[in-house]
Amino acid sequence: MGADAEPGIIIGRLHRQEEKIIEESGIPYTFLRPTAFIQNFLNIFGQTIKNQNTFYLPAGDGKVSFVDVRDIAAVAVNVLTKNRSQHENKAYDITGRETLSFSQAAEILSKEIGKRVSYIDIPEEDARRGMKEMGMENWFIDAMMEFNNIIRAGHGPQMTTVVEQITGRKPILFGQFAKDHAEALR
Repeated sequence: MGADAEPGIIIGRLHRQEEKIIEESGIPYTFLRPTAFIQNFLNIFGQTIKNQNTFYLPAGDGKVSFVDVRDIAAVAVNVLTKNRSQHENKAYDITGRETLSFSQAAEILSKEIGKRVSYIDIPEEDARRGMKEMGMENWFIDAMMEFNNIIRAGHGPQMTTVVEQITGRKPILFGQFAKDHAEALR
């Protein structure tokens, strides 16, 4: 989400470069531009949630409208199979239907998985060092820090109704995601 923002952030600018190549090719397209994935709580934070009952980010109390990848998939299926021509050459910003801080997400996780989960707002230097130790490249670390700074500054809670408009159902709530994946996070 935000690939078309000017001047935009690193990740958005990279996605927009890819979109421009597709647009210039002349082939029909539909761009799906989701916000932060709820599933990051499994694949990025899952290990520390499971082993330490904690996850760490330098995002302060900023809020995000997390989107479940199942909702993105449902939008994609509808775009590809129902009235395809009405979606040609369009871009859709896809979000969930609630905005949450990471502390609020930790509270919901705690309730749904049956153990206390904490969010720790770490300093940027610690986050950079941790990502470097994980083998991430500097450009990607910079991109992640920029994204977290946007959230920290309060620019992450934009919401759209795209999921409901295209699929006819409301997006999956964070609590439902936590229920669905509770066993994997215990």
